[in-house]
Amino acid sequence: MNAAAGLDFASIPERIQTEVQRAIQRSIKGVEYFSTSGPTLGSTPKDVLHSRGTMSLYHYRPMSDEIYRVPVLIVMATTNRGYILDLVPGQSFIEFLLRRGYDVYMLDWSAPRPEEKSLRMEDYVLDFIPDCVRRVQADSGEQDVSIIGYCFGGVLSLLYGSIHKDGPMKNLICFTTPIDFREMKLFSNFSDRRYFDVDRLVDSVGNVPPEMILSSFEMLRPASRTASQIQLWENIWNDEFVKSYRMFDRWATDTLPLAGEYFRTITKDLMWDNKLFDDAMSVGGRAAKLEDIKVPILHAVAEHDHIVPYDAAKHLITKIGSEDKEEVMLKGGHVSLVAGANAVKRLWPKLDSWLGKRST
Repeated sequence: MNAAAGLDFASIPERIQTEVQRAIQRSIKGVEYFSTSGPTLGSTPKDVLHSRGTMSLYHYRPMSDEIYRVPVLIVMATTNRGYILDLVPGQSFIEFLLRRGYDVYMLDWSAPRPEEKSLRMEDYVLDFIPDCVRRVQADSGEQDVSIIGYCFGGVLSLLYGSIHKDGPMKNLICFTTPIDFREMKLFSNFSDRRYFDVDRLVDSVGNVPPEMILSSFEMLRPASRTASQIQLWENIWNDEFVKSYRMFDRWATDTLPLAGEYFRTITKDLMWDNKLFDDAMSVGGRAAKLEDIKVPILHAVAEHDHIVPYDAAKHLITKIGSEDKEEVMLKGGHVSLVAGANAVKRLWPKLDSWLGKRST
């Protein structure tokens, strides 16, 4: 009787009508969902400055009358495509940087072809990145270049910066970048040398299939895909929710294969021997020690990052040799830190504040 007395009986017809309307909208929108391709991503105007094999260098067209002197080169992770940083107008990190007056370039990756299975770590660190830096210098007319590395793109940027310690990198920004690979717990278990024969895998299949990489990410949260699909159905009447879901889901499943020899080095030198953390890493015979990086560095980490947990990233700032260095922890996960409504409010303004004063 007490529970019944607390009910708002007058609102029941309205609530029923709302749920009926949403059920109808779910049916209509469900058909629409499967008959359309979703929003166009990565549409900020850009030019292909250079393309070679698995590497593409883009230059984005300016959106501001005044441009900072120092250009910015973004280095994407080798497992994913760069459009996560260029979703749709109003939700594009690239667009944000352009409107704030930065001269933006991106080193993006495509799937390595079967004949590119022999690409090594040194091809990425001592060839691809330096080649792109030189082209940015030539195109911009500036010698200094700031580098932003996302996830494993941050690892490649750290390796590049530690080897090329005398320049031309002026500033380094890392997003969710691991250096202590022992703390990548599930990945460490997957690649345990007692059970994982990386030589047999690479020698047998060449490039590591994207399905294997995607499955390893999904096993970090085994129920997340099912949960997100349920959430999609419950909110499929909401156009903004569906738009956001489609953008992030497309990117999350658009995983790239990894060149075989490159993956072999990642497994042995980083996952097994943790050489970057232990100051024993070398690339092409050249020592790569984090203490040799002296340029200003900002490292942004996510409070709820399930891919790169904080324990895997927290020692970066202490091991870097720079005097001007800062770590910032922000709410969000591995992806929402850099893209989406959370990033718009938190990471992007922080980066602009930090980088602007160091780009003149």
